Amino acid sequence: MTVLLLVLLVMNSGTDTQSAEIDFARDIRPLLSDACYNCHGPDAKAREGDLRLDDRKAARNSNVLTSGEMLQRLTSNDPDVRMPPPDSSRVLRPTDRDKLVQWLKAGAAWPEDDRHWAFVPPRRSTIPEVQQREWLRNGVDPFVLSRLERAGRSPSPEADSVALLRRVTFDLTGLPPTLDELDTFLADSSPNAYESAVDRLLNSPNYGEHMALDWMEASRYADTDGYQNDRLRYMWVWRDWLIRSLNDNKSFDRFVIEQMAGDLLPDRNFHTQVATGFNRNHRINSEGGSIPDEWIVEYVADRVETMGTMFLGLTMTCSRCHDHKYDPIEQKDFYRLFAFFNNIAEAGLGPNNGNSPPFIKVPKNWPYLSAGEAKFVVPEPPRIKIQQVSVPRPQSGGADTVMVLHELQKPRNTYLLQRGQYDRPEKSELLRPATPPVLGAWNKSWPRNRLGLARWLMSPKHPLTARVTINRIWQHHFGMGLVKTSENFGVQGDLPSHPALLDWLATEFIRSGWNVKAMHRLIVTSATYRQSSIAPPATHESDVENRLLGRGPRKRLSPYEIRDASLRSAGLLVGRMGGPSVKPYMPPGIWRSISNASYKQDKGDKLYRRSLYTYWRRTVPPPSMMIFNAAARETCIVRTDQTTTPLQALTLMNNVAFVEAARMLAARMMKQEGSLSPRSRVAWGFRLVTSREPNAGELDLLLSDLAAYQQEFRRQPKSAGTLLAVGEMAFDPTLNTIDLAAYALVANTILNLDESITQN
Repeated sequence: MTVLLLVLLVMNSGTDTQSAEIDFARDIRPLLSDACYNCHGPDAKAREGDLRLDDRKAARNSNVLTSGEMLQRLTSNDPDVRMPPPDSSRVLRPTDRDKLVQWLKAGAAWPEDDRHWAFVPPRRSTIPEVQQREWLRNGVDPFVLSRLERAGRSPSPEADSVALLRRVTFDLTGLPPTLDELDTFLADSSPNAYESAVDRLLNSPNYGEHMALDWMEASRYADTDGYQNDRLRYMWVWRDWLIRSLNDNKSFDRFVIEQMAGDLLPDRNFHTQVATGFNRNHRINSEGGSIPDEWIVEYVADRVETMGTMFLGLTMTCSRCHDHKYDPIEQKDFYRLFAFFNNIAEAGLGPNNGNSPPFIKVPKNWPYLSAGEAKFVVPEPPRIKIQQVSVPRPQSGGADTVMVLHELQKPRNTYLLQRGQYDRPEKSELLRPATPPVLGAWNKSWPRNRLGLARWLMSPKHPLTARVTINRIWQHHFGMGLVKTSENFGVQGDLPSHPALLDWLATEFIRSGWNVKAMHRLIVTSATYRQSSIAPPATHESDVENRLLGRGPRKRLSPYEIRDASLRSAGLLVGRMGGPSVKPYMPPGIWRSISNASYKQDKGDKLYRRSLYTYWRRTVPPPSMMIFNAAARETCIVRTDQTTTPLQALTLMNNVAFVEAARMLAARMMKQEGSLSPRSRVAWGFRLVTSREPNAGELDLLLSDLAAYQQEFRRQPKSAGTLLAVGEMAFDPTLNTIDLAAYALVANTILNLDESITQN
């Protein structure tokens, strides 16, 4: 039977009394997208019944808006008639069917400008009027309060000072506040005490380290090539560039342009060349017998897909093999974007070890290279690197190199690849570099290369880049973006919870000169962010995900923050910045489980560097971080799911790094000046980890545990010695072994508390 999905019947020309409640973009298009576009959407090859329901003109021209079949198919119980077909994966809930019927009865209003909201450039939103004006702190708040007032809700009170400082310190530096920082903040009675603390944190070098992690995960940064052989590579110099750029608050437009096309800039230098390593972070195959041409296609496609996710918030992967089924992105659009990246002087097959060309040598005085010096160390693209594209196994670069982008003297031809397969080019049409028309016009002054593409991305008129970026900044602080699906702003993505706020922030971002630190400051100084995360159960139940933003953010710390916070509490954290990746504790033999390679653990200070410097092998990423939902870094990831499993608690209790941190924290507790009583020692340790004073009941429980542990270790003193031998750091022999082991288990309990690994 010919599938005719959701033919739209106009029951009468009158206006239904409920029609005002229906909004096409908000209520109808998402239903059509979910239920109809798979068979009647943008993908011409998959379209059935010659019916297109994603396009207003096409739908009207097919007369489906005046046909009488829609209602029958929506309401019929006959499986041969009912739409969507019962045996399909497309399901319409009864309430959604009712909404479609209501829309049809009201006249099936379909606005002439029916562009998806995200494809319309953001417009400066008018600040809404609100009743509780005394609550407002900056431009963010009226949008949030207006939505709350419409829902008959009030915002939550401001978080207490301790919770607020802990929250913002983690958010901006990835570390907990020190006791000195807490005491200084609590003693500051000035009206701008909080804003001063925010400015201090934004100027901390720890800011750049912390913010780099989100970008590294999205950029699929790793220390190995991936795939079966998973050979080592050296990309830490790009990571150093990233941290430095974030700390220097490089404007976001320049930040992106350097990474996309730093080798093509008129003022290019060594730093801008290093920046292009962003587009060399993808996996590289070095398996013998692989076909180089196939893998060059994979590398170029990866760059298109990464750009689509990071800057456009679109699932470009869907367009590689066919026209996008939901968004107005044709398969040709994918390969026109592909053409921008299809001229890199790279080999399809990677070397046995080391960096794959093109790469450049790193000066010995890196990272202290001044801008002036950098101009004199930019290598010209060597011809040998172009020649190496055709050889099966290129010469590798060593630890003193970094992979970058260089253009071929003659670009490769780009054709549409049937089903995305490298060996099925459609040679009837040569495709030139171009951008999807739906995403805005191309300025004729821009060159048709990666530099022009970067300028197109960062154009103030671009509908997506500012929105997508500010949404991820919001996600960083609240755990969820204003658009929940931060990787998908397309038709299948979620609608923004506060569309006017999103557009106001996007335009504010552009007006600020793409000032990233200014946007972080704007968000964290808002009354919205400063709310308490504690709310009555009924409030939580009515808005579980906090989409109304009626309470402050509460989220589990990232896997990197959990480890770094434990190291800081233990006094173990080594603050040295930059340099090659380090190899802290890993389960014995874990690398050998998938290859012949062995993991050679580092010694000394390298064991206690911040987690962003941890060596990342794609096939065996650090298990203690993966357990807490770190991205695997094989492809671009901008949003990770959060799970809660028993393995997480077991990791915090038994992993070498956390046990060692617990026993070193115990030693700090015992050696505190003036902390002679067990009660004062435990209270000090509790505050160090959680930032707040424990209450009497909590202290009593921990002291009861302490006494039980002391009694147990007196019966089994060898167990105390075994515990204190965990990790490389020797314990202080001047401390009583029995007491130290008992305090270590108490410290382990404190480090394992929910609030120790949660930002409230």
